[in-house]
Amino acid sequence: MTVQGTDARRAAVLGSPIAHSLSPVLHRAAYEELGLAGWTYDRFEVDEAALPGFFAELGPEWAGLSLTMPLKRAVIPLLDEISETARSVEAVNTVVFTEDGRRVGDNTDIPGMVAALRERGIEQVGSAAILGAGATASSALAALARICTGEVVAYVRSAARAAEMREWGERLDVEVRTADWADAAEALRAPLVIATTPAGTTDELAAAVPERPATLFDVLYEPWPTALAARWSMFGGAVVSGLDLLVHQAVLQVEQMTGRTPAPLDAMRKAGEHALDAR
Repeated sequence: MTVQGTDARRAAVLGSPIAHSLSPVLHRAAYEELGLAGWTYDRFEVDEAALPGFFAELGPEWAGLSLTMPLKRAVIPLLDEISETARSVEAVNTVVFTEDGRRVGDNTDIPGMVAALRERGIEQVGSAAILGAGATASSALAALARICTGEVVAYVRSAARAAEMREWGERLDVEVRTADWADAAEALRAPLVIATTPAGTTDELAAAVPERPATLFDVLYEPWPTALAARWSMFGGAVVSGLDLLVHQAVLQVEQMTGRTPAPLDAMRKAGEHALDAR
């Protein structure tokens, strides 16, 4: 993929709500480190209804967009091409505007999850558990398709969600078994636990953390640590945070949008940590 020139370019994150997004902090830190003085990165409150109009007004100065909820699926009809990774979960979080004017969509959440785990030494696991069954859970399944050799158990709250997760498993060629949320404490004994639920949802599980937990990947980064992550760390388990995911997926976005590799992972992470500390 060839992006346009690297002089004065624009990029942004779109979503609704968007005010909380750390993406501007991470991308701007990358631009500074890479010496891209003419580049800007903003945030725009855009919902599904407003998305086509926003795209219609984009000029040649635009290099790319980051997308968060509720736009990851809504953007697909507006694109010329999407990657196999994005197609696998029907979700695009990255749009790059190429030199020949095409709009190309990708999903960096999935390889971002894999990279965040690899950074902590997790290259492969024999089994795993997922807490939750929303959009992030499908990305987690896609990531596990790359590193998990056995069964994935998804703990969910409804029969409909259970059916969705089994369907995603079939589509992604992952062996998925579903279990009721009432039994979610059992998940904590898995070699890898990925928590994909909203803030506060897993707090009730903190008391059930075993004495020698393995690895927890909690996709939240604010508030941090979650009660589950804090207890997990206290018992000596490895914890991968939502900030780790956010930084790794942003690294891939920066590389795609700017054409510069490698993106400055450490500088981006420090900027994100500083921003969270200041909140």
